[in-house]
Amino acid sequence: MVLIARQLAPLLGAAALLVGCGETSTVEDSEITVRSEAQTRMFELSPVNRDIALKRAIRASGLRCERVTRSGYVADYENLMMWTASCDDGRDWAIFIGADDSAQVRNCVDVAEQGLPACEISRADSEGQNTPQLGEVEPGSNEP
Repeated sequence: MVLIARQLAPLLGAAALLVGCGETSTVEDSEITVRSEAQTRMFELSPVNRDIALKRAIRASGLRCERVTRSGYVADYENLMMWTASCDDGRDWAIFIGADDSAQVRNCVDVAEQGLPACEISRADSEGQNTPQLGEVEPGSNEP
């Protein structure tokens, strides 16, 4: 028993010294955002090209979208960038783009039910920017 106490004495002494070292503070972990070049480029695309990119992501997921009528950035969610796109068939899609350039597409109705951010555009809204401007057709022209 005395032998065990003699072996533990140095350990207890070291522990006592550490406790008396003074006040220590914890360092807060700062949030690090990892963004790929393709994610950053989404903000640089023209509204037409961004709509095309989001339409391709929707269709690559096996979902239907003939034409994107409106799109925009929603928010960062965890390590993903969330965009939304409205299609001409009335469906709204949430597109989550990862740092590895992968895309996950969900119906906006389902996203809201799961407690994820609502499909509300916060910036880079393409509304009204992709509508073709049609002028008057003159009689006798070749335009339909």
